[in-house]
Amino acid sequence: MKYSFLCIALVNCSTLFAAGADQVTRIPAPALAQAGLLRDAALKDDTAYRLLEALTTEIGPRLAAGENDAKAREWVSARFKALGFDKVYSEPVKYPKWVRRHELGAILAPYPQRLVLAALGHSVATPNGGMSAEVVRFDNLAALKAADPAAVKGRIVYIGFHMQRSRDGTDYGTASAIRVTGPAAASDKGAAAYLLRSAGTDANERIAHTGVTEFGNAKGIPAAALSNPDADQLERELATCKPVSVQLDIDVGFDGDYVGANVIGEVTGSTKPDEIVEMGGHLDSWDPGTGAIDDGAGVAIATAAAHLIARLPEHPARTIRVIAFANEEAGLYGGNAYADVHATEVGKHILGSESDFGAGPVWRMSASVKPQARAAIAQIAAVLTPLGVAYDPKRDAGGGPDLSALHKKGMAALTLTQDGTHYFDWHHTANDTFDKVDPKDLAQNVAVYAAWTYLAAQADGDFGSAPGAFKKEKGED
Repeated sequence: MKYSFLCIALVNCSTLFAAGADQVTRIPAPALAQAGLLRDAALKDDTAYRLLEALTTEIGPRLAAGENDAKAREWVSARFKALGFDKVYSEPVKYPKWVRRHELGAILAPYPQRLVLAALGHSVATPNGGMSAEVVRFDNLAALKAADPAAVKGRIVYIGFHMQRSRDGTDYGTASAIRVTGPAAASDKGAAAYLLRSAGTDANERIAHTGVTEFGNAKGIPAAALSNPDADQLERELATCKPVSVQLDIDVGFDGDYVGANVIGEVTGSTKPDEIVEMGGHLDSWDPGTGAIDDGAGVAIATAAAHLIARLPEHPARTIRVIAFANEEAGLYGGNAYADVHATEVGKHILGSESDFGAGPVWRMSASVKPQARAAIAQIAAVLTPLGVAYDPKRDAGGGPDLSALHKKGMAALTLTQDGTHYFDWHHTANDTFDKVDPKDLAQNVAVYAAWTYLAAQADGDFGSAPGAFKKEKGED
């Protein structure tokens, strides 16, 4: 009889445990009300705008491993402390140091013209004094990969894909692939150098868009992007069916390894301090501009959102963590390092999202969470609806570029898509400057991030973070 009672008790406990594992996550009414107040307060707050103004003015360009890298880390660490973060620290990130010294280009024949171009990150240099060669054009990457090596050997390969504007930046996937993998494909066939039309949507601006190319492209060839008007000029000359030769003088290259850092600031949770809700942006930028939209804005948005939460009379239950990631531009070094360091504790990273698509207003939210947390995501969506944010329950989320690495290890994620209609007009150019940021749009972003992070930190239940939890999802980032 005692044995039977014990079996029943064990069965009941097992059932209760299973029910707890499948418990529906909900956000209590007081938290929803407080998030609404935070959202409305953020719309009137200029902390993010002033932070971004100071970052772009006092520090400026932040090329990874460049002269402003350490200055930027010291700057953001001091700002975290001044804005009420009660824990501020850094985690080292090691990566190759790449240096840009100068880049020059010109069409030599049939009609001489100076070219405005930008060397691509991880490009190698031309020989001392430069080099010149005939240009061979391909319509796309597939055509290049299918080409006879004899048609490529010793020539400068050119691909001229035209990016079109869109709210979600759809064309960038094609354009970035041409930039990132094109040089290696050309090098494999014996090309002397590689040129592409800039991955940008500013059709009339004589400004070149830089960006990373595949690390250690096969045989190390110089690679550069032409401004859109200069790409037009090159194509007009190629259309004459006369041989077109181009001269390049590019002085760039690797200079050993460098140890930077992810800078982290926290608002410690009141009752569950070991559970983390995280957000951030990447602190590095390309060197031609001042990194306002890519991605000073993301760092400012996350910092200002956490600052508003830190000012509340009582901190939320869970810790709010802001990460200023190192060297996203050259290959997600900071995000990958962060994921490696925190892989064994992925279950404690309750929900995360990074802002890295400029400063346009957020218009769409998607989520990768456990099914039992969809109700809580819908509650978050309802608080964000007055800000013009629509929830797409059918779309997966990756959490943003840097947090995508931890998402792949099992962290639940949100993606908050900003309006990128004009983002690629300025992206990776000298025109990525503070004047491109609208203070009202930036405040809307802060309102979105302050609201969702507070709600996630106060949720009853979790969002499904666990090792390997989202391996089957492709995500959208």
